[in-house]
Amino acid sequence: MIRVELLTMPGCTHCVAAKEILEKIGADYPEMEVEVIDVTEHPEVSAEHMLMSAPGIVINGKLEFTGGVTEEQLRKRLDELK
Repeated sequence: MIRVELLTMPGCTHCVAAKEILEKIGADYPEMEVEVIDVTEHPEVSAEHMLMSAPGIVINGKLEFTGGVTEEQLRKRLDELK
């Protein structure tokens, strides 16, 4: 199981793009569970990961990407965890 938390903020275009990437590649990673968390509603999550720029992508409890991610970068990291 790969647990991904997508830390987002309202109005964040990079957050929307990251969510679209996760949705696009989801079928290729059936062991991946994704949770989208709005950090304006859950500031404790942002503080826990010391998020400075949205979106934040937390994989298995570790902040892996901030401020955006490409499909290639995300696939590479997920493949390393298989």
